[in-house]
Amino acid sequence: MKGRKPRNEELDLWKKVTDRVTPLETGQLAPSAILKPKPSADPKDPSKPKPIAPFKMNGGKAPVKDNIAPSLGQALQTQPVQMDKKAFRSLQRGKLKPDARIDLHGMTLDRAHGALTRFVMSSHTSGKRLLLVITGKGKNRDGPGPIPVRHGVLRHQVPEWLRLAPLNSVVMQVTQAHISHGGGGAYYVYLRRSR
Repeated sequence: MKGRKPRNEELDLWKKVTDRVTPLETGQLAPSAILKPKPSADPKDPSKPKPIAPFKMNGGKAPVKDNIAPSLGQALQTQPVQMDKKAFRSLQRGKLKPDARIDLHGMTLDRAHGALTRFVMSSHTSGKRLLLVITGKGKNRDGPGPIPVRHGVLRHQVPEWLRLAPLNSVVMQVTQAHISHGGGGAYYVYLRRSR
């Protein structure tokens, strides 16, 4: 490979660099000391490299799932059943008809939180037991990226609101709705009896 000839200013710069450098005396550093080979793993045969162990994910243990938090459906299923078990089975099968329903589609978090609180509290005072809260499944607005994003802000926030005061005093059970009532985009909210 042929290179170009250096220009005059490049030669001047190189001359300035070499003028500032002090050459080493001969015998000061032996080349073998600079490039000393690494000791091999096997002292009997220095030319034989140590074999590399096969790679195992997580040290060979069970594979780690990439989703840290359980899905909403899994989280709601692991909650203990507070209501009558026979009524709960009917509820899961979609056999019970909700006494009232609210649709939170298109609402902001602030507006939806206030509407949900008013709806649940007024339904409790009027003696209703089974409510249907429709949140929607959420839209996929973000493109693929390195950080996973959960879709459906209301769908994830409503169960949290129902666990906090003042709603937790009147809510007995929250579960995902049957497919006939909205499936993953809706919740059944079973209320305590009003006294």
